[in-house]
Amino acid sequence: MQTAAPEAFTQRPGDAFNHKRGAWAQISPAARRIILARTARSIGQGALVAAFTLYLHALNWNAPQIGAVLSGGLFIGAALTLWIGPLSDRLGRRQFLLGYELVLVVCAAVALLAATPWLLVPAALLGGFGRGANGAAGPFGPLEQSWLAHGTPPALRSQIFSLNSTLGMLGMALGAVLGAAPHWLSALMPTDWAYRSLFILPLLGSAIGFFLLLKAEDAPTAANPEARPLALAAVPEDQDQADRQARHLRENALLWRLGLVNALNGLGIGMVAPLMAYWYLVRYGHGPASIGPAMAVSFVFAAFGAQIASRLAQRFGAVRAVVGMRTMGLIMLVLTPLSPVFSIAAGFYALRATANQGTMGVRQALTVSLTGADRRGLAATVNNVSIQIPRAIGPLIAGVLLHLGWLIAPFFVAATFQAAYLVLYQRFFKNIEPRDAAP
Repeated sequence: MQTAAPEAFTQRPGDAFNHKRGAWAQISPAARRIILARTARSIGQGALVAAFTLYLHALNWNAPQIGAVLSGGLFIGAALTLWIGPLSDRLGRRQFLLGYELVLVVCAAVALLAATPWLLVPAALLGGFGRGANGAAGPFGPLEQSWLAHGTPPALRSQIFSLNSTLGMLGMALGAVLGAAPHWLSALMPTDWAYRSLFILPLLGSAIGFFLLLKAEDAPTAANPEARPLALAAVPEDQDQADRQARHLRENALLWRLGLVNALNGLGIGMVAPLMAYWYLVRYGHGPASIGPAMAVSFVFAAFGAQIASRLAQRFGAVRAVVGMRTMGLIMLVLTPLSPVFSIAAGFYALRATANQGTMGVRQALTVSLTGADRRGLAATVNNVSIQIPRAIGPLIAGVLLHLGWLIAPFFVAATFQAAYLVLYQRFFKNIEPRDAAP
């Protein structure tokens, strides 16, 4: 049975007690379970970001084939998000996330036991192997965001979403370190089995996530909304309907702008991030023993960046924090492919992760603040799909460029899109602040 949010989540001016309590204590038990499930899921994602493309290379796949699998997974994820995101506003979030965890368990089990393309490819497409999401629930990430927003006071959204990202990135870092295991295991077993052993991690992570979310209380749905505030009880229904329509028009304009800037961001991300481990292999000839730890360092830096972004957002506002940090990330992106040796390139890329991925929580907090509670699933869906569809194009194009030996081009193309993204993000959302949003 759907219930209204606990009264403790409503921030009151001058409520000194709430200000003295820690942020973790002020969010709902369901929100805590969502964050812990993401952390468990992130370990397997980190291992596959570091090693999945290397595994396909070990199976004699070429760069365009690897890019096609990554792109296909992103396209399928975007299609699922487009269908399920708005549906979750009416039917609830928990059932979809539980289903996702079970599907991921099955996909990981298939990849663990088989390497034949007709089994591995469908598992990779549905499981989203290698694309990484900092622990987010793949195509169901928007549901996760809107559910988390429901259990988080508006004044704490930037802080809690940054914490959520931080823990996900630290889990990714641990997974990336474990992604180096095939280097050592290959001395004890065939190389393909050394890589396949890593699929135990996403299998266990999703199993843990399933049991954590199983007892989490779902957020109210649009079909069974929370009670109207007492302050609105005397407002005529027709006036309330007119106000709602006017609000929806304002929200729709913001969502269109969000979709545009995210498309630029997604194109930039897709050209580089999904194939980064493979790029290290091709450019510098390094394997999982060094690529895994290098990716782990970038995730640790990103976790550190998430806390920096949270503090900057509290002091200067969300948009200024995002634009300032990501401008530094843009510089690091350009310097990465120009590096003469692996260690310098890995260092620049880690600094880029600090600035780019570190702002993820703040950006998510802003996204769910663009609409009222009844449309958070829609807002998170627009945010996810408008990034993922353009992002899905990137690995396919980048794979072809790498196959042709154009190792610098993907980075410069990505930098162009990212620069345009920053200009428009500042222009469109400079007056939006998550902490001022409605509960």
